Amino acid sequence: MAKGNSPLVRPSFASLDQKLAFAQQSSHEGVLAGAKAAVVAGVASAIPTVASVRMVPWARANLNHTAQALIISTAMAAAFFIVSDKTILATARRNSFIPPSHSQPESLNPNR
Repeated sequence: MAKGNSPLVRPSFASLDQKLAFAQQSSHEGVLAGAKAAVVAGVASAIPTVASVRMVPWARANLNHTAQALIISTAMAAAFFIVSDKTILATARRNSFIPPSHSQPESLNPNR
């Protein structure tokens, strides 16, 4: 079993602080990416929604302001959660890789 993965070895405070810093960083990146995606989705859904309410008779009769806001906010919320989740998982995956140790024997080193 690898050195830091044993259930009998207690992690140090430094490693816990580092893990907490990585988690906060990935959460922050996810929130920023999700907010950017939500803005784009809001604009991308607001333009056709408002245009269809003004031009299509059925939409004018059946989509009041609440329905329009619901359509736009649903697209924004979906974009936010999907993009932020993917960004947080990608950042966590990127931070979880441990750099290879340089103490491998020459026969196992693929870079020869």
